[in-house]
Amino acid sequence: MKKLLFVVNGHSGKGQIKNKLLDIIDIMIKEGYHVQVHTTQEREDATKVVREQAKYYDLVVCSGGDGTLDEAVTGMMQSEVRTPLGYIPAGSTNDFANSLEIPKDMIQAAKTAVLGVPFSCDVGEFNGDYFIYVAAFGIFTDVSYATSQELKNALGHVAYILEGAKRLYTIKTYHMRVEYDGNEIEGDFLLGMITNSTSVGGFKNMTGKDVKLDDGLFEVTLIHKPKNIIELNTIIASLTNLKDETDLIDSFRADSVKFYSEEEIPWTLDGEFGGDHKEVQIKDHCKAVDIMINEK
Repeated sequence: MKKLLFVVNGHSGKGQIKNKLLDIIDIMIKEGYHVQVHTTQEREDATKVVREQAKYYDLVVCSGGDGTLDEAVTGMMQSEVRTPLGYIPAGSTNDFANSLEIPKDMIQAAKTAVLGVPFSCDVGEFNGDYFIYVAAFGIFTDVSYATSQELKNALGHVAYILEGAKRLYTIKTYHMRVEYDGNEIEGDFLLGMITNSTSVGGFKNMTGKDVKLDDGLFEVTLIHKPKNIIELNTIIASLTNLKDETDLIDSFRADSVKFYSEEEIPWTLDGEFGGDHKEVQIKDHCKAVDIMINEK
């Protein structure tokens, strides 16, 4: 009998996974799997379990938000095995599930996890840590981990917008030097995003056009400090309309990027706090993990 490790974060989103758990496990068993269930106990528990146990299973499935997926992917990268990874999204935003067109319905997502096909997607490395879809600094980036879980559960995307809106009146920028492919950009940045996703924070297409998740390249967006409200509105319009109509936004694709700053800057990795750093090296591991998706 095939073996399946099911890692569940029961606190993600509104905890709705608890009402679906028996039906999901039944789907897995009907497909011939012996199922071992592990409920996460603390932060980074999913990473530890996947790192230590993935090699003993034919399939690993995780359920939770983007942070839970990040932990599972990190564990898989650290394990150095290629056990396929299924994902049942149960968080507030689920950016990466949207990018992979994994169903929002948990039962349908469970079927995708056990009946789908593996898709080899890129994984980002950040100073030795890993992320699956976004590493970022600046305005809005700490919203997902600064906003209370209760507020996220109650309001979903609105919680991110409300929390972020408060900061428009106290915008902080960061002076950084950015190096990629022999190029260098220096300036005061409002926001920086290194992404491998078609949406960030629930906002689709914010990362650019023709995004591919398995091309070995990140989409990088750097937003310079606006001098006034008119420039800020121009930035917002450019991001919304996907038209590069301002020199306040630098966007490019690269397989590796380096950031240097004189002060420690807080970063977020897949919506979770990624630490404070003066120097950051980010590189793309092309097609490094196999995630189950619907056959196209």
